[in-house]
Amino acid sequence: MEPQGFILKSLVSSCVALVVYCVVRVFYVIWWRPKTLENHLKQQGIRGTSYKLVYGDQKEMTRMMKEAWSKPMALNHRIAPRVTPFFHHMVQTYGNVSVSWKKTSPNLTIADPELMRFILTDKNGDFQKPPLNPLATLLSLGLSTLEGHKWAKRRKLITPAFHHDKIQGMMPAFSTTCCNLVDRLKELASSHGSYELDIAAEFQKFSADVISRTAFGSSYEEGKKIFELQKEQAVLVLEAAQEIYIPGLRFVPTRKNKRRYELDNEIKAMLGDMIHKKEQAMRNGELEDGDLLGLLIQCKQQVENGISNEDLIEECKLFYFAGQETTANWLTWAIVLLSMHPNWQEKAREEVLQTCGKTTPDLEIINHLKIVSMVLHEVLRLYPPVTGLYRYTRKKTNIGGMSIPAGVDIFLPTLLLHYDPKYWGDDVEEFKPERFSEGVSKASKDQMAFYPFGWGPRFCLGQSFAMMEAKLALAMLLQHFSFELSPSYTHAPYTIITLQPQHGAAIIMHQI
Repeated sequence: MEPQGFILKSLVSSCVALVVYCVVRVFYVIWWRPKTLENHLKQQGIRGTSYKLVYGDQKEMTRMMKEAWSKPMALNHRIAPRVTPFFHHMVQTYGNVSVSWKKTSPNLTIADPELMRFILTDKNGDFQKPPLNPLATLLSLGLSTLEGHKWAKRRKLITPAFHHDKIQGMMPAFSTTCCNLVDRLKELASSHGSYELDIAAEFQKFSADVISRTAFGSSYEEGKKIFELQKEQAVLVLEAAQEIYIPGLRFVPTRKNKRRYELDNEIKAMLGDMIHKKEQAMRNGELEDGDLLGLLIQCKQQVENGISNEDLIEECKLFYFAGQETTANWLTWAIVLLSMHPNWQEKAREEVLQTCGKTTPDLEIINHLKIVSMVLHEVLRLYPPVTGLYRYTRKKTNIGGMSIPAGVDIFLPTLLLHYDPKYWGDDVEEFKPERFSEGVSKASKDQMAFYPFGWGPRFCLGQSFAMMEAKLALAMLLQHFSFELSPSYTHAPYTIITLQPQHGAAIIMHQI
């Protein structure tokens, strides 16, 4: 009996120790650590909200967002209070550096361009992308979520796909897709000459076709299902990111969890099949390997720079999602703003028609469309696809004389910087493409107050690709159509990953 009694006492002691450990750990995570970090940040002179048990400012963020998004706004460009209400309030109330709470973690909002520059140009790995909620990894988008040596290696492999000569080689695919867009819109106009449509939906199809042709050698119809699945996955992942994460909960077969995993498996299977077909065709010499997927497959085949099939799938997911969403929304806002400002629509159209008439612009012509470039840059300033960037302190570090502990989330609200009168003047909320008449570097009083494609080592690789696509599409639409806002248009910009019109973009097109 004694050995059994000893074993029982040991089990009881172990259980008690485990319970005590769990209680202490929970107390540390939901109270001790947050309050310690809060005191440390306050001692640095950083103002902001006080920590609230477990949820932090999440409930207030959600409330402000729902209230802002519940009704449309006036037809102007003062969009920050609607698009990012909580962080707009933080900057207005506490200044360019403030602290709020993302559940149990402090969130440092930094809206100062010099400090933004310091963080974004970090080469030591002090500032990394924030750790993902495990469910968010189902939307994991390759290069954009990597860090350190793995990120540097993958970036080096992918960069050649966006060299100038590669972009030049994509012009035929760009032109084909733009011609298809114009033809489709002309067909709609054939019976009436003018008609109403949701231009946002048209640009979703258009940019999906562009990225499919240039990156994968396919067309929109082949990639359509993948685009639809990834958009659904993005909404589900965003929901998960806003909830309190409980370890192990992602394995509970709830309806949404099951759908997340179904989507993940379906997307991977479709992309895996696409990769297999491409590899087979390359082996058989049936097609050139000049598109992005061909380049990545070449990289995979090089032992010293090997990239796995899983890595290939993740990069495909990134280019399908980022390549479509950002340009589609950029072009949508360009048409909306030119409809709101018909004088600039006429100026841009006159430039295009004087330069090339109604012939399809080639690369040389595209590079000389100064007014079109000015318009697109001003659209990016007022309606950037990405409204903020996130970072995370990997270790204790110093930012502008402030000692910031490890494990602090950092939010860089680039949208707010684009609307700061200190750098853009008192007319900051006006659509004035002439700001960019001397280029991006001279558009603002601080040349680094413009971050539509990020900055530093992690700037968007697809910047030149997106600019070429947007300029050609806009130029060709200006050649063949004039456009105005429909009476049914509702001005309601909001962010679901990217900045987009909440209720679509109803435009009346007139064929010319």
